[in-house]
Amino acid sequence: MPWLQIKVSIPPEQAEAYEDLLLAAGCAAVTYQDAADQPIFEPDLGTTPLWSDTVVTGLFAAEHDLRETLQLLQAAQQQIATGQTALPEFKAEILEDKDWEREWMDSYHPMRFGNRLWVCPSWREAPEPDAVNLMLDPGLAFGTGTHPTTALCLEWLDGQTLTEQQVVDYGCGSGILGIAALLLGARHVQAVDIDPQALTATRDNLQRNQLPDAALDTYLPLQAPILEADLLVANILAGPLCELAPTLAARVRPGGKILLSGLLSQQADEIRSTYSQWFKMDEPGEREGWIRISGTRLQES
Repeated sequence: MPWLQIKVSIPPEQAEAYEDLLLAAGCAAVTYQDAADQPIFEPDLGTTPLWSDTVVTGLFAAEHDLRETLQLLQAAQQQIATGQTALPEFKAEILEDKDWEREWMDSYHPMRFGNRLWVCPSWREAPEPDAVNLMLDPGLAFGTGTHPTTALCLEWLDGQTLTEQQVVDYGCGSGILGIAALLLGARHVQAVDIDPQALTATRDNLQRNQLPDAALDTYLPLQAPILEADLLVANILAGPLCELAPTLAARVRPGGKILLSGLLSQQADEIRSTYSQWFKMDEPGEREGWIRISGTRLQES
């Protein structure tokens, strides 16, 4: 069935009040959106910052009387916006009924990274059957190859010699990077993530690519055995990467490599400075304001 959407653009300090108002009017769900292209990256722990121009949207079942609902909202907002000369305007629209999962599946196409590697949705045919084809269904986990950070990592992996290497995929998400490493010749991957759903998605994608179960082990961070890998990849965020630097460095053998992403270009200097205690850092790779940083573990003195 179709749905009704009612939106209102308000300052962030009024967001909670308008959410309560929409819920009281009978909406099924409320979402917040950025109305002015003002991204918020890595908020402080325990905080939920909003944008200076926030759009609050209420989703209503189609049987709601739109005119009556708008009248109710407009009358009630007088109490919220006390003292304001111009009240925020409610905008209503009909949301077409769609199979949203089908919609996403239809728009997700095979993608090539580097010279050899393709990432293919598991429900599509691989365009080059003789290439290195990673069949992927991300499930509820992060990592499809469409985000610049993942793409940067996949391109880097495609250019490496990974034969018989031990790899750690720290923050594995869908398992896309670790499984790509296996398909490119790695011997074994230790996949680590704080989200159990990510570990499930990684295991499912391993089987989807007809790789042996023994080729990849999944762990929550505190359960992961310490090992010295030939390569560690971590596509997470700058804050965790800085906090985890000693932990991640300890998991790479002397002469081994590290690959870090999930970073904005302005965070490059901080990450390179932090990791240069243990690694000789390479120049960053960049795409759409996001970067990838790699390095080689220094020999112990």
